[in-house]
Amino acid sequence: MKRITLAAVQAITLLLALNFNAMAEPQLIDRVVVRVNNAVVLESEVTRMLNDIKARATDAGQTLPRDAVLRTQITDRLIDRQLQLSMADRMGLRVTDAQLDQTIANVAAQEGVTVEQMRRDMEAGGASYQLYREQVREELIIGDVTRIAVRNRISVSPQEVEGLASMLEQENQNNQEMHFGHIMVVAATDASKQEIEDAQKRIDRIMELLNEGSDFRRQATTSSQGPKALEGGDWGWMNVNEVPTIFADSLRGASKGELLGPIRSPVGFHILKVFDVRGVEAVELEEVRSRHILLQPSIIMSESKARSMLESFAQQLRQDDSKFAELAEEYSEDPGSASQGGELGWSNPDIFVPEFAKQLNTLQINEISEPFRTTHGWHIVQLLEKRVLDASDKRWNDRAYQMIANRKFTEESARWLREMRDSAYIDVIDE
Repeated sequence: MKRITLAAVQAITLLLALNFNAMAEPQLIDRVVVRVNNAVVLESEVTRMLNDIKARATDAGQTLPRDAVLRTQITDRLIDRQLQLSMADRMGLRVTDAQLDQTIANVAAQEGVTVEQMRRDMEAGGASYQLYREQVREELIIGDVTRIAVRNRISVSPQEVEGLASMLEQENQNNQEMHFGHIMVVAATDASKQEIEDAQKRIDRIMELLNEGSDFRRQATTSSQGPKALEGGDWGWMNVNEVPTIFADSLRGASKGELLGPIRSPVGFHILKVFDVRGVEAVELEEVRSRHILLQPSIIMSESKARSMLESFAQQLRQDDSKFAELAEEYSEDPGSASQGGELGWSNPDIFVPEFAKQLNTLQINEISEPFRTTHGWHIVQLLEKRVLDASDKRWNDRAYQMIANRKFTEESARWLREMRDSAYIDVIDE
């Protein structure tokens, strides 16, 4: 039998004492505040968002309601977020590190700093850069899953486009954009008579407070059940033809500072406030002619290999771009342009994905970009020509289609989220 030394006994005694103390005084690290199907929302997530909102409000000089009210709004937002992420997971949607790096690099460039400078600033302020990366990744995934889930629910008829295009052409010089806010109290058409009456009383009381001078954004954050509640109900600048149908008639012709409502809809009662109004200037249509080479990472070709090949191509083509068509035909994996030497023809940059459009909008004539990542893969692009066209029937049709599609996307996104919530198991756990 082996002999236990005094040192070993002392070590064991110390361990037992530590374990006893740990068992005697358990420390709460985190807790579940909501169960959403097979996923959860944690207290730490609610607290983090609460602190972020307070910090932004402090910077903007904005007053906020009580923490309990904010926590309710935040919890609702995180439930929706969890439902969207769970849906994305079931669909197998992913954002690679390369896509994430490219997005963050774009954000940093827009702020006029490098990624490293942005990282240092975050860490100096006590924020986690790694947490920021994962939040950006989640936002990209949520954007993708929403577009995929909602786009097939949207149908824009030629008659709708024709009607709006005609109106836009007539109102071109006098058309207006509005910066407005929104407060909503939910009361679905299948709600009981008592529920509808309660909602009516609640919206009437909010309207009364607003008429007495209460701050609209504070009331929205406190009382609204709408999608922009945490932003103070602020929907930003929108053309009246882009806003949800139920608001369009009320907003058309409204003036700055005007309070509108209550407005009844199939989902509840609404109050709108026009923060500001501005005229829309005549817009000329700018088109570009460009060509590109696309490489798609795969099991055979890694992300780094695709990027390094395009770096080599770009370096070679900057010396002599006469080989561009030849390289595109041999290597590009864009079936629509490879056989044309990578030519994309004349087009409005806005039809392309944001990263591609950004390159076209910043390049000089004949300049070749550095390799950049989009959802399609790695690209280099060369800007060949630019031209500006007068507004035409096609321009008004394109604009009308985009406005109607944006409006329907907003409406269907809200409906899709509500349907997911209605069919989900959601258990809010009392503290």
